Amino acid sequence: MRIRRLAAEERLATSFPLQAYAFEASPLPAARAEEFRDYLPYNAGNRTLVVEEDDTSVAAASAVPMRQNLRGRVLPMAGVAGVATHPLARRRGHVRALLHQLLDEMRDEGHQLSALHPFRASFYERFGYAGLPRPRTATFSPADLGPLLAAELPGEVVWERIGAGYPTWRAFTERCLHERHGFAVFPDFRAVGLRDRDDRWLLTAVVDGSTVGAVTYRIDDHGGHLIADDLLATDPYARALLLQFFARHVDQVERIRVQLPADELPELWLTDLAMHVETRVSRPGSPAPMARLLALDALDGLPAGAGRVRVELVGDRWLAGTHLLDGTTGRLELVDGSATRSGVPTATLTAAGLSALAYGVLDPAEVDIRDLGDVPADAAAALRRIFPRELPYLFADF
Repeated sequence: MRIRRLAAEERLATSFPLQAYAFEASPLPAARAEEFRDYLPYNAGNRTLVVEEDDTSVAAASAVPMRQNLRGRVLPMAGVAGVATHPLARRRGHVRALLHQLLDEMRDEGHQLSALHPFRASFYERFGYAGLPRPRTATFSPADLGPLLAAELPGEVVWERIGAGYPTWRAFTERCLHERHGFAVFPDFRAVGLRDRDDRWLLTAVVDGSTVGAVTYRIDDHGGHLIADDLLATDPYARALLLQFFARHVDQVERIRVQLPADELPELWLTDLAMHVETRVSRPGSPAPMARLLALDALDGLPAGAGRVRVELVGDRWLAGTHLLDGTTGRLELVDGSATRSGVPTATLTAAGLSALAYGVLDPAEVDIRDLGDVPADAAAALRRIFPRELPYLFADF
């Protein structure tokens, strides 16, 4: 067995067929296999590794060089994707070996975070990944948005194909990247696929010449559904402008379906708004995303509450040692914690436990309950102050 990095053209006969077998209908129609070449430009900057046995590729994994907001800081993030193994080579440790090397290389290149959609969450938890909230889907009738039609709202909406409006969309997602915890964006070579497919409408909300909201969508049929992707809005006025536009489709579509972050409460948007809000997590097919810290440098300088705690990191390839986390200045400082410090509470954490705290998805007590660390009460109190709960919104769907 050997692990090798693929050149771009090699993906056509190696990683792409493995990924297609793992994640698509099978056997592939011949026409579908011929489409692989069209995907090459959108994988140009990916790092793809394969496991080879007797010169045959039996497993593959890729990392997409992305950026993600962690509590206000935008950091390099490795988006892991396309993890697949030949059915005759499964359960032989190939994915483990690939992930070790792939994350080693991405970390060495400066990527301090990593995120993915798991085939099995418990498998990736052992690699230090912590679960993140899955976006909600809200479905409702456009008729229930009727009160918005009479509302006088500041600003206006712009409606165009995504192919034409892509620069506006890209610039607004860059703004969201810098303003929203957990938000992530693709590199340019991957993101332009949305522009090139040109299979969505783009609706933007504009106030005083500035884009304050945006959503892409499509309509499946007359009398059918208006299917919106992530609804991005900087404030309630921006959101109302987008929904007001959707209300104008009352005689065209029966239902509207829109994707929302976990902290959004669409049932409170309007009075008498009947809707179905759903988060579906299943295995396989519809997993919640996961993320982890790849380097402790990701924590340095983050906004933090006043607290000090000594943490011992165990069981991980990339995060190890004993460190003092100090948030007394309002910015997190990492200090060598190997020396004994009287009066400072101490916790033992796995990489998944620390990642869950950093991303704001688990309380320290939940880390303890789920056996992601040993967190005494005094250490839990300090960790709550250092890492206050904050739901991340992993926008990028990779």
